[in-house]
Formats: sequence, C-alpha cells, structure tokens
Amino acid sequence: MATGLPPIELLYVDDHVVVAQKPSGLLVHRGWDNDDDVAMFRVRDALGGYVYPVHRLDRGTSGALVFARTKEAATALAHAFEQGAVAKGYLALVRGVPPDGGTIDHPIQRREDGPRVPAVTRFRVVAQSPVDRCSLVDASPETGRLHQVRRHLRHINHPLVGDVNYGSGEINRHYRARYGLHRLALHAHRVAFAHPATGARVEVVAPLPADLAEPFAALGLATTLPPGLSA
Repeated sequence: MATGLPPIELLYVDDHVVVAQKPSGLLVHRGWDNDDDVAMFRVRDALGGYVYPVHRLDRGTSGALVFARTKEAATALAHAFEQGAVAKGYLALVRGVPPDGGTIDHPIQRREDGPRVPAVTRFRVVAQSPVDRCSLVDASPETGRLHQVRRHLRHINHPLVGDVNYGSGEINRHYRARYGLHRLALHAHRVAFAHPATGARVEVVAPLPADLAEPFAALGLATTLPPGLSA
C-alpha cells in the first residue's frame, strides 16, 4: 500500500461489477505510470480475482470507480461509458462564485496530443463558503474527456482549488496553510448505470473522504453537501 494513502473501500460488489472508493493520490492502473500500488491491484486483491477497469479517475480525484469482473461485463460497461449512458456526479471546490448553474459546451482533447472533440458538462452551485471566496459545485460531465471537469471549470474562470495543472499555485498554498487542503478538491460522489447483466439501475454514492470533509467543514460547507454525503 502506498505510504499515507487510506485503504480502498468496496462500495458495491456482485458477480459482474464492483464499485470502489478510490482515495486521492492513487492511480487506477499501471498503464498511466509505473506505480506498484494502484486501485486495480487493490480491488483484485480484496476480491481474490481479476478485475477490468472500465473508466478512469485522475490520480488526484477520489471517489466512485467502476470495475467489471467478467469480460462480458467489461465490454458492456465500456460501451455504456463511451455512449454517455453512465451518469456521473463530481463535487468540486472552485475559486470564486460561478453562476447558479448551467452547461459548459467547450471542445477539449481526449488525450494530451489529440484533436479537440465536443465536450459538455452540466453544473450547479451547491453552496458558497461563508469564510472564503470559494464555492462548492456539483458537476455532471456528459462526455468523457481528459481532465474534463477541471478544464471546463477553468474555462469559465472558476478553477478547482488544489489543481496544480489548471489552478493557481498561490491559491493552492493558501488553502493548504489555512484549511489543511493538501489535494485536488474533486470527488466523484455518484455513479449510476444499467447493470450489464440484468439491466437494473445501479446507483452508488461515494462517501466524502476525511481529506475533503475536514477542509469543507472548516470552510463552512459541511451542512450543504448533496444527499448521502456528510463532512
């Protein structure tokens, strides 16, 4: 296990699908780097059998991460993600005060070196901090592009706190020192999809981890979280 990272938690398990709670700082699988400790290995070891990653979360993002347990389920779930048939909700702490809600329609790359392709994210403001100039946003990407939520919120001039790629170093240092926020403030709090074997709707809510819950509480945001979450 990587030093300092909490254990992985299995939020939903059956014979076809598993949804895990990925901690911030952990890669999904080794294809994105050479880490020996990755989410796929942790889930495999917890279940005692191979699992197939069917979508990605950035290293710094925590929350609900879907794996398949069979090749058939992997094919079906990968197709569902590709077709936008999986509902995803991300909780993001951003600088400033965005509009109450809206849709960001702005092309971005699937990969760093790829062409720009259509990308759409719906968002709504959940709360504004009473003690600092920041807001909690619930973002729902309708497409799956590289760093989509992070790039789209930066596009409307409200970058995520803790984002070293698209945010502000000065602001990130301020939140580390004052509120103990030492990570990217992005959490995949909800995922919903049709079960690959039965077609029944599966919806999983990922609890807010302590490394976000505590800073959110210090920012006065603990009582304004979406249903199923608490700080």
